[in-house]
Amino acid sequence: MRLNLLARPIGRRRLLLAGGAVAAVGLAPAILRPVQAAEPTHRLAPGPGRVRLVGDEYPETTVWAYDGRVPGPKIRVRQGDRLRIAVTNALAEETTVHWHGVRVPNAMDGVPHMPQPPIASGETFTYEFDAVDAGTFWYHPHMRSHEQVGRGLYGALIVEEQKPIQVDRDVTWVLGDWRLKQDASISNDFGNPMDLSHNGRVGNTVTINGQVLENFPVRAGERVRLRLINAANARIFGLRFQGHRPMIVAIDGHPVEPHEPEGGHVVLAPAMRIDLVLDMTGNPGDRTTIVDDFYRDLAYRLVDLSYGQERLREQPLDTPLTLPANPVPEPDLSGAVRQEVTLGGGMMGTMAGAIVDGQMMDMRTMVRHGMAWAINGVAAIGHGEGHNGGHVMDPIFTLQRGQTCVIAMANETAWHHPMHLHGHTFRVLSRNGRSTQFREWQDTVLLAPRERVEIAFVADNPGDWMFHCHILEHQAAGMMSTIRVV
Repeated sequence: MRLNLLARPIGRRRLLLAGGAVAAVGLAPAILRPVQAAEPTHRLAPGPGRVRLVGDEYPETTVWAYDGRVPGPKIRVRQGDRLRIAVTNALAEETTVHWHGVRVPNAMDGVPHMPQPPIASGETFTYEFDAVDAGTFWYHPHMRSHEQVGRGLYGALIVEEQKPIQVDRDVTWVLGDWRLKQDASISNDFGNPMDLSHNGRVGNTVTINGQVLENFPVRAGERVRLRLINAANARIFGLRFQGHRPMIVAIDGHPVEPHEPEGGHVVLAPAMRIDLVLDMTGNPGDRTTIVDDFYRDLAYRLVDLSYGQERLREQPLDTPLTLPANPVPEPDLSGAVRQEVTLGGGMMGTMAGAIVDGQMMDMRTMVRHGMAWAINGVAAIGHGEGHNGGHVMDPIFTLQRGQTCVIAMANETAWHHPMHLHGHTFRVLSRNGRSTQFREWQDTVLLAPRERVEIAFVADNPGDWMFHCHILEHQAAGMMSTIRVV
């Protein structure tokens, strides 16, 4: 594969900060915490901090972080555990915590005013819920999230299976994307019109677990479970593991039939998670590269797999890769209600205008007011994401509890949209009229420009639930709504 300048080996002093350049990064393996006892109590304190993202040659970066760490503390429990997480807000503004992908009660979902008020500066709120599903999840604010997440507020939540698959190491990579200036400080241009109306805030520095390193150490013959979490505002990752054959075993925390990614390309949109099983089939002393080439003209070297001199075993493990299923109710398609959802807006789109705060507004006026996107012709401004943080949106539709719903989504824009549904897990039924091969369970599904996707779920969790694009600038500029379950 021939890569452009961004993929060449980058010395520490040439690491980043040229306009649009992307850094090469890596991380040593994560250390597993002991499994918590039943009913664990955790504490998180979102607030300002300073971390060294890009190496000793650059100053530390002022961030917003949980407990002063980027990513925040990894919360690791077993399936069925009760979690109690006390969040004390050390920021100078309100915040919340959303437990992304976890099927929590509505009051614990962390969306402002749905129904929880935001956590005021200096106040504490305790979230309490059961870890009903095993898998890879994460947490982040849902208050002005395009800036709070973009400044570093996110962390991993791992729920272990009662009977996990056999691997030598279980490693989590939280992928972050930063827009940094020459002094390694975060650019303050959050919510600028270009990001809001185009591809979102794509940065110039990619980190794994909050650090820029060159290598990820591995041993010949070992098997690694690699949990990938995309915590970026807008960057979509498309990873190629050169010289290796990763097997996808879970998507968005839920088991899937083990399979190689199409074309060897592991595509991970913002908010998505993918669990890989990676057999290290190289030889001692080898060095191979993981390339991110989702944006073809901006391909770069993410990190090198660096083989040590030890060989753990001669042949890969010959053990099952199938994870145990989670207790997600199966949609009954024979009795399903069908809802049509159209995604519109953005530059180079066809949307002439949308309803904003109850009034029709043309596209040019929308952009002047920081709006650019709509769902079914309505651009939302609520939930602390837009200009009227106290406003709670009317639902796009209402479902009866226990009802199966099929949502047929049509992306009528020129841009990608990872659509996330809170409180539920859905099956991806089809893309552009063709049935999906694996009928994946997901909570965030990526729609390419002009693509049509059908999903199905059982509306078994009562409340008003956010349904929005997880490119956070798109969400802030109108592409969000709610679904009510009664």
